[in-house]
Amino acid sequence: MVYNPSSDTGSSTTDLKKMVFAALFSSLTAVGAYVKIPLPITPVPVTMQVFFVLLAGCILGSRWGTISMIVYLLLGIVGFPVFSGGSSGLGVLFGPTGGYLIGFIFAAFVTGKFSETISHRSLLKNSLHMIVGLCIIYIFGAFRLMQVADLTFQQTMVAGVLPFIIGDLITLLIAAFIATRYEV
Repeated sequence: MVYNPSSDTGSSTTDLKKMVFAALFSSLTAVGAYVKIPLPITPVPVTMQVFFVLLAGCILGSRWGTISMIVYLLLGIVGFPVFSGGSSGLGVLFGPTGGYLIGFIFAAFVTGKFSETISHRSLLKNSLHMIVGLCIIYIFGAFRLMQVADLTFQQTMVAGVLPFIIGDLITLLIAAFIATRYEV
């Protein structure tokens, strides 16, 4: 059988485009990790990673948004300095910030799934989807932080969630606005 490019339905072109954007979002998430603002009350720094995770899920959808975050984590695990502050290695996943990183995968998936279910994107709908994704990141991150740092639930909320809510909501709104304008 001979391949006939004129008989192609265009799905491979769309997949290639999404693959390229997934690689781009993996890279952007890595760059976002270098925007690191340490806080004195927590081992978890403020970064721009959440912005790119939620944007990847909303723009790329569940499949390619998830793949972009899996690629990001795999790059860090094999030794590329893509985690917060240029760290890398499997050990980071077992540290206090590892839960947030694992949460990126699930947040991108859920945000993408919700985005796929709506026919018309709006700032409000995108924001609501991204808030669910943000909560997923917080849940995974707080759970791991509580285990590693041996904190109570209240201490974990003070160290691993509360300092980030306002900044994350601001970046979430910016990401939601961008996602209303662009679709892959």
